[in-house]
Amino acid sequence: MKHWQGIINLVYEHQKQETTIKSVFSQAPFKFQNSFYPEGKSVCHSVILHTAGGIAGDDILSQNICLANSSQVLITTPAATKIYGSKGKKAIQEVKIKLEKNAYLEYLPQEMIVFNNANFEQKMRVDLEDNASWLGWEIIRFGRSARGEIFSGGNWLNYLEIWRENKPIWIDRQYFMGNSPLFYASNGLGGNPVVGNLVYIGSENIDQYISNLRHLIKEKYDENIGIGITALQQGLLCRYMGDSVSAAKEYFTLIWQFLRDKKGLDGTFKSRIWQ
Repeated sequence: MKHWQGIINLVYEHQKQETTIKSVFSQAPFKFQNSFYPEGKSVCHSVILHTAGGIAGDDILSQNICLANSSQVLITTPAATKIYGSKGKKAIQEVKIKLEKNAYLEYLPQEMIVFNNANFEQKMRVDLEDNASWLGWEIIRFGRSARGEIFSGGNWLNYLEIWRENKPIWIDRQYFMGNSPLFYASNGLGGNPVVGNLVYIGSENIDQYISNLRHLIKEKYDENIGIGITALQQGLLCRYMGDSVSAAKEYFTLIWQFLRDKKGLDGTFKSRIWQ
C-alpha cells in the first residue's frame, strides 16, 4: 500500500464585504474543492477532500489554514474519514490554524471512524488574534460497530491547543488504547463507541449561552442523551458520549446553529454537503 505525505495550505482574505480564497496548495491525497457561497459572499464555504479513501499507517498529513482580518469561513469534508488498522505503524495528521483580527472559522469535518488496530495521532493548534472566533467539532467512532467490530487494539491520540495572542486558552489531551478497560468502565466510555467534542472560543461573554443551551437541549431531548456543556476561558465545551454518530451530529448542529445566530449568521443553515 502506498503511504502518503499529504499537504493542504489554504489562505483566505476579506475585501469589500466578501471572503475569498487567496491561495491554495495541495498535495495528494488532499484536494481542494472550489469555494461556494450558499449564504452570500460574506461567508466562504470550502470542502477538503481526501482522495485515498482513508488514512493508513505511515501516512503523514498536514493542514495549514489562515484567515486574514474579518474573514468568515466554513470548512468541512464530504464524507467520514476512515483510519485503517495497521501493524503498529503510526499515521499522523497535524492541523495548524491561524485566525487574524475579527476572523471567524467553523471547522466542521464529518466523523472519523477508527478501525480496530489503528494507530493514529492528531495534533491541532489554533492561534487567534484579537476578537477572532473559532468553532470546531470532532466526532469519533471507535471500531466499525455496525458490523460488530470493537476497538480492541491500537492507539488513538488527539491533541488540541487553542492560543490567543500567544497565551493558552484551552489545551486538551486525549489518549485511548484499544485494549484499555476504560472502554467499558463507568468512569470511561461505558461501552459507548462514539465520542464527540465541540469547542467554541469567542470574544463575547458566553455565560448566558451556557444556561440557554442547556435549557434548549433539555426542552428538545428529554431523555438522557449523554451530552454535557461547560464553560471555558473565553468559550464553551460540549462533549458527547453514546452509540450514534447521527445523534452526535444532531446535538452539535443544534448548538452550532444557536451560536451562529448569536454571531448574526443564519441559525437555520445546514451544509448541503452533509445531506
